[in-house]
Amino acid sequence: MALRVAFQMDPIETVNIDGDSSFRIALEAQARGHKVFVYTPDKLCYREGRVMAQAQAATLQRVAGNHVALGPVQDLDLAEVDVVWLRQDPPFDMGYITTTHLLDMIHPQTLVVNDPFWVRNYPEKLLVLRFPELTPPTMIARDLATIRAFKAEHGDVILKPLYGNGGAGVFRLDAGDRNLASLHELFTGINTEPLIVQKYLPAVTKGDKRVILVNGEPIGAINRVPAEGETRSNMHVGGRAEKVALTDRDREICAAIGPLLREKGQIFVGIDVIGDWLTEINLTSPTGLQELERFDGTNGAALIWDAIETKRATG
Repeated sequence: MALRVAFQMDPIETVNIDGDSSFRIALEAQARGHKVFVYTPDKLCYREGRVMAQAQAATLQRVAGNHVALGPVQDLDLAEVDVVWLRQDPPFDMGYITTTHLLDMIHPQTLVVNDPFWVRNYPEKLLVLRFPELTPPTMIARDLATIRAFKAEHGDVILKPLYGNGGAGVFRLDAGDRNLASLHELFTGINTEPLIVQKYLPAVTKGDKRVILVNGEPIGAINRVPAEGETRSNMHVGGRAEKVALTDRDREICAAIGPLLREKGQIFVGIDVIGDWLTEINLTSPTGLQELERFDGTNGAALIWDAIETKRATG
C-alpha cells in the first residue's frame, strides 16, 4: 500500500541524521515505497476551502552532508495526501496552535499524526495533570505568593515555563535559594502564561527516562543522564543517552495512560519518567527513536508505520 506522506517539520536539510526521529520515520516511509514530501510550518496555508502547503518531494539517504534531495516547490493539497506528520519542534505558541487548527480541517480523511485536536488540547506539561497519582507534587500558577507557598511546603523544586521545550528555562530552586522572585519577574515579563513548579526528584541524577509508546503501548526506553553539575538531562543541553530497560513501574504508568493515548489518536508519544514518577507526556514532536534502535535494536519507526498502515487500511 503505497502512501503519499507529507512531513510538516523544521528544515530537513539541517537535521542530525543520527538523532532526528522525523528523519528516521521519513526514511522508513521511503523504504516501504511511500512517497515523501516535506514542508515547513510557515508554508502551510488555507486557501478558499483548501488546506495547502508549498512542499517538495524528498529523497532521503543516510549520508552525512548529503542526506536529502529535494524536488521543486509545488502547491500540495493536503486533502489529496494520505498522511500528514505534525513534527515541527515547539515552542508551543499561537503559530503552532494555528497549524493544528488548519490540519484539523483535513483530518481524519487525511490521517494527521499525531491527531492535531488532541496535540493542541493536551500540551505535554498539562496532560500529566490528568494523572496526579503518577506524578510528583505539581503546581501550575502565575501568582508569586502561590508559588512561594508551594516552594515553602516542598523545599526543593523545579521551576520552568509551561510551554517550554528542550530544557530551556528550567531552574532548580533548592531550600536555600533566593532567586524565585527574580525568576518570576523574568518569566512574567516575557509572556502572560503561568509557570509549572514540581517537587525536585533527586533520582534525576541517575537519569530522566524517555519511554516511547506506539499507539499506547511501550516499545522501549532510553535513559538521559545529566552532564556533570547540570540538573537538566535533555540531550539538547548536553544530556547523555544510555541503554535502559523498562521497569514494572514504567509499564504500570504506560498501562494507566495508554488507553487515553489510543483513544485520542496519539500514535507516537514519548513520556518522561524520573525514578517512579511521570513528569511529562510528549505529544508534539517526541524524540528517541534512533537512540532506542541503536541500544536495543528496536525499529520504532517500523512499528509506527505498522500502526499507521493498519489505521489507513481499516479506516
